Amino acid sequence: MEIKQLPLAWQILWEDKAFRQPTAIQKQVYKPMCQKQSLLAVSPTGSGKTLAYLLPSLQQVVPGQGNQLLILTSSQELAVQVYEVAKEWAQAIDLHCQSCIGGANVKRQVEQLKKKPEVIVGTPGRVLELIKAKKINAFNIQSLILDEADQLVKDDSQGLVKEIMQRLGKKTTNSFFSATADTALAEVKELVTDLTVIDTTMIDDSQGVVHHYYLNVSARKITDTLRRLCHIEAFQGLFFFNQLSDLGNAEEKLGFHHLNVASLASDQSKEMRKLALNAFKQHRLNALLATDIAARGIDLDRLPYVVNVDVPLTKESYLHRAGRVGRMGADGVVLTLVTPQTQRDYRKIMSQMQLKGQEVFLHTGELTTEKPMVEEKKYSKKTIEHNTNKPSTTVEVGQKRVSIDTEMTTVVKKKKKKVRTSSKKNKGKRQK
Repeated sequence: MEIKQLPLAWQILWEDKAFRQPTAIQKQVYKPMCQKQSLLAVSPTGSGKTLAYLLPSLQQVVPGQGNQLLILTSSQELAVQVYEVAKEWAQAIDLHCQSCIGGANVKRQVEQLKKKPEVIVGTPGRVLELIKAKKINAFNIQSLILDEADQLVKDDSQGLVKEIMQRLGKKTTNSFFSATADTALAEVKELVTDLTVIDTTMIDDSQGVVHHYYLNVSARKITDTLRRLCHIEAFQGLFFFNQLSDLGNAEEKLGFHHLNVASLASDQSKEMRKLALNAFKQHRLNALLATDIAARGIDLDRLPYVVNVDVPLTKESYLHRAGRVGRMGADGVVLTLVTPQTQRDYRKIMSQMQLKGQEVFLHTGELTTEKPMVEEKKYSKKTIEHNTNKPSTTVEVGQKRVSIDTEMTTVVKKKKKKVRTSSKKNKGKRQK
């Protein structure tokens, strides 16, 4: 893809956003999609996949001829994000978009669909509901795109996606995008036989430097560790949990300490999730607590920290969580809390990812790569003496400098003087 190939309105928009040259995935899929080839596209998180499929597919849409492009996403949050991007680029060339998302007002969506928007972005359940009600003209759809395809063709969404595809016209072009779509290749090929596979994982250079760290903690100290992380200067992090109940408990305890935190969970209303995500994007929160619902596709500009409160259950989960940092050239940190019970799981995940995590320590309000030196002596009174002659190093994280403390701390315990006491009897003898 060359910028000069794009419509003039898009060239202006591209320059206004100060985008650099197209990323690897944007270059590789542009021509095949313009030629209406069905494909499976694999690219790292944060490499510009949304624009990679939008720019060629929107150019195939004809203004005023009803529903033609359907984009399915794996979550409501991702659908909202894709819709906002699609709407901006579509309007520049006189196209109209409509979101069809579960949890939103269906009557309002039906009213908007009467205007026959050319582009529809939604979640599988709501889209299928509207197709069955004949509010979306499924037979007229020319292109179907699945964002986070590996999740959409597995588990609960698989049956919904399959039924949607069966209701589309036979000439519909199908495209599957994800950072880990290759793991679902067998399932995708069950849906589409004639498929071009494009994988730019090895040639993509859009990511910034991402540091993978781990912090050894005891299970009972996890919430206290999160509290201490929130007190690091200029800290902002996305905290990932495996269980919704653990997320709720942590949110309640952190809130008790008057920390600015919120949650993003599947049992919340669409409005609550939107409010929490917007507050986090506006840097009004220290931390956003989430399950893997926020690990897919959510674009957070220059987020400095991702914290795995629980070790991810799969390498795909780790990859998508880690993908919230290091997006489009920004640097970031992925910190995993490891308990004695989860050490083996962490080592297994990192081995599968071919990554090596570095141990860090949370000390004096900072993350340090140097283990604090502590002398243990059996004295009663403790005083802490800081060696101020030791050097301190820093690591660039996004636009902020995060201090990595290498200061040694020594605990010196002074002896407590013992005072002998005598009984009255002995005292009397001495007086004699």
